[in-house]
Amino acid sequence: MPVVHSLLQVRAELETLAASSLPSEQLWARPGGAASVGFHVIHLAGSLDRLLTYARGEGLNSSQRAALEAENSADPIRESTALFNEALAAIDLAIAQVTATPVETLGEARRVGRGALPSTVRGLLFHAAEHAQRHAGQIVTTAKVVAARRP
Repeated sequence: MPVVHSLLQVRAELETLAASSLPSEQLWARPGGAASVGFHVIHLAGSLDRLLTYARGEGLNSSQRAALEAENSADPIRESTALFNEALAAIDLAIAQVTATPVETLGEARRVGRGALPSTVRGLLFHAAEHAQRHAGQIVTTAKVVAARRP
């Protein structure tokens, strides 16, 4: 339940920002060299997808690996509404997976990434929520900094 509550909070924060339709220059601005709002939105959605793939006991497919490689590439053509909608959809999928995860599987071992790092289903679900929270905080903070710097 705490994982779902965390993801619902992230969703609410992103919905608020999505409604503001950040202009492209704000979406991709990198104040002080920090990562852009756009990067954090893309990474939040992608990392949720990857972590939950590992929680299911699966490896990443070629599309997920390509998406990971592309996360650092700013795409100023993509509009904030589309990016936020993708992140909101990823959160909805995550919530569906978490709520469908049988309690008896939470302690099952899982391997993560190319290094096959050890984890458990519980650990991956918790980390997915915690990681999403961290990036949601960066999104909110960076959006405020960028908006305040507008001439």
